[in-house]
Formats: sequence, structure tokens, C-alpha cells
Amino acid sequence: MLSGYLLDLDGTVYLSDHLIDGAAGVIATLRSRGRRIVFLTNKPLYSRADYAEKLTNLGVDASEDDVINSSYVLARYLAERAPGARVYAIGEPPLLAELEGSGLSLCDDPETIEYVIAAFDRTFTYEKLNIGFQAIKRGAHFVATNPDRTCPVEGGEIPDAAGVIAALEATTGKKVEIVVGKPSPVIISVAIERLGVPRGECAMVGDRLETDMRMARDGGIIGILTLSGVTSRSDLDHSDVHPNHIINSIAELSDLDADLN
Repeated sequence: MLSGYLLDLDGTVYLSDHLIDGAAGVIATLRSRGRRIVFLTNKPLYSRADYAEKLTNLGVDASEDDVINSSYVLARYLAERAPGARVYAIGEPPLLAELEGSGLSLCDDPETIEYVIAAFDRTFTYEKLNIGFQAIKRGAHFVATNPDRTCPVEGGEIPDAAGVIAALEATTGKKVEIVVGKPSPVIISVAIERLGVPRGECAMVGDRLETDMRMARDGGIIGILTLSGVTSRSDLDHSDVHPNHIINSIAELSDLDADLN
């Protein structure tokens, strides 16, 4: 029996600024059946409040507490382990605000930076790379929000955080110490805590094998792959990750929920 769903956003609930057909109706139906819903995204470009507002404007009721993203998880992770730490984030303003809001200190002095954070950053520059490089060479910890190579958008994909991680790894010779976003056990623990259902009654719905479905498999929850994003059926032939169920889009989720319950 399933009583809760973790729903990916990009490629699953919407593409760019357009809701995937049937998404609003399916989510409303699941909620009417008493299913808990948490939206779970690796994308650190917006705050949780921004995501909730976007969903609501697209026709899916959501509050800030309904959304977990990698920015929130990383800020929480660092604040618990190194309260007040001096951090340098290669990222965009919403990530910086999340870090500051968690009591961490933003810093761009390589001599005093304690953590360098690699994230999805559409404003990535050589200056940012160099600050991160110098800090890591001086002993700063190297962490990241999410491992995604690309982000699905209407008409294709754009580069994601993996490019920033790779640039720092290639130049410093150091490997990233932890990536908290999907498929990390860090983010699934936070999401299931927020969902408030037993792990065995939870499913992850997403469009990526290497993040969404790997997290589901490794985390002991049901994995439901949707083909509305970056993954095609042919990709399954070359993957060691195999979802429990495959749907063409979120529009088919209410029927699957009925079958599983």
C-alpha cells in the first residue's frame, strides 16, 4: 500500500513554465485519496517558496513546506555539522539566501573559506572557479548540492551542477566529498521525514534513472519512472537501475495508484 509520494518537478510535474498535461488533476486525485505529497527537486535555482508559488500559479496547490530542494537540504546539513561555518557557494542568489538563513557565513576569501559549495549556476565564471579552486587547495571542504549533468527544459536540456563539480575536481585534483541531492541518502531522509509516512509506503516519481530511480532503489522505496523528461525506454537497456514501474507521464499515476492500493 502506498500512502505518500515524492514527486520530482522538472520533467515530471512540469517542463519549464508549462504543467505536464494531467498533472494538476492527478495530484488533486491523489490528495483526495488521502495520499501525502512532497515535491522533491535537486534544482537549487529557486527557493522553496518560489517553487510553491510556481506550482500554485500553474494550478497545483502547494506551500513552502510541501517542497524540498537541494539548497534547503545542504544548508540544513552544513548548519547541523558546522554551525556558522564560512562558506563559498558557486551558485545563484536563492542558494546564498538559504545558506545565510541557516546561520552560515558567506565568504569569498580563500584564506578563510571552510566549505566550497558547487551548485547549478547559470552565472558561473572563471572568477568563481578560481575562488573555489584556491580555497580547496588551501584545505576547504568541497561539497555540492546535486549531481545532475543536465536539467530538462522545453525543447531539450541545459548544463547542470555536474559541470561545476567537474571543473573543480579537474583543476584541484580533489573529489567532491558529499553531494546531498538525489540520489543521496541525505535528501531522501529529509524528504521522508517531511512526508510523514513509513518508508515502505512511499514512492518516488521522477524522470531520471541516475538520480530519482537510483535514490528510490537505494532508499528502499518504490520507484516510478516517467518518460516525460530526459529518459526514454531505450535508456533502460543501458542502465543498472530499473524502476518498479514505468509510466508515460504523471497523467497515468492515479490509475497506477489505484492498482497498487
